[in-house]
Amino acid sequence: MAEQRAPRVDAALEAFVARLLAGERRALAKAITLAESTRADHRAQADALLQAVLPRTGKALRLGISGVPGVGKSTFIEALGLWLIARGHRVAVLAVDPSSSVTGGSILGDKTRMEGLSQRIEAYIRPSPSSGSLGGVAERTREAMLLCEAAGFDVVIVETVGVGQSETTVAGMTDLFCLLQLPNAGDDLQAIKKGVIELADLIVINKADIDPNAAALAQGQIRSALTMLRPQNAAWTPPVLTLSALRQEGVASFWETVERYRDTMQASGDFETKRRAQAVAWMWALIESGLRARFDAHPAVRAALGALSEAVERGDTTPGAAAGELLRRAAQ
Repeated sequence: MAEQRAPRVDAALEAFVARLLAGERRALAKAITLAESTRADHRAQADALLQAVLPRTGKALRLGISGVPGVGKSTFIEALGLWLIARGHRVAVLAVDPSSSVTGGSILGDKTRMEGLSQRIEAYIRPSPSSGSLGGVAERTREAMLLCEAAGFDVVIVETVGVGQSETTVAGMTDLFCLLQLPNAGDDLQAIKKGVIELADLIVINKADIDPNAAALAQGQIRSALTMLRPQNAAWTPPVLTLSALRQEGVASFWETVERYRDTMQASGDFETKRRAQAVAWMWALIESGLRARFDAHPAVRAALGALSEAVERGDTTPGAAAGELLRRAAQ
């Protein structure tokens, strides 16, 4: 019976791959849902699908967009997306919304905030909950990027949560990491203190139309900071641009800078080097995630976890001793 079922499974996968490569939106949505699922059978299907479409990935330009809440990330992405579509591009947006630490729920309102872009057939917007994942991105955002590339989208934008000092993972999975800032010196200095600015390949002062003088001041401050934070012999020095996404002013200049970045990095060889390093880092991230899942599911760990946690709370044992005991049980 097993030998008779195998061809049907292969045929089903082949048909699914064909639909995805043809750019069918329902197939793309289902593929990302499979990738995001925690069910073992779904994970197996997603892994097989990703392996099958891998040769058709890697040709898109991957952009990470980050910034504090209220900086206008969604407005900026919609303005950029519509501008790119008008010039023949296909744009996928993976928008990660913060999950509640209490209920686990997420608003997932990016399609509402990007109403104009969401109505275009050349665009695909996928809001996903962060589900507590560090780095401001969903755990399976990398897989979703590859699936969007396989479906024919040549620009993939990852919009991060925009909260917390750990929101830097996106810089390790995209070609260009753009940090949006407000025309306010306090916010700019805060970003410098967090260290996020050290990872940015491009910095944009959004809402510059509200206070052009403040925007120019922030631009100067960040440029000065970059001279101290970045090595002088680097192939690329992050530019600092001013822009008004609401008025769609400066979008063309932004994209020209993105293309210049890509050309510069490709000429130096850093573009491909960065992608190869990201692939290896992705492998280790999945290993760590898988080990944690196996640890949590281990019967001996689950049997002792409650009692050891209570002992740590009471002060009867140290966290280190309790962790050591749980790890010992997991290794049995």
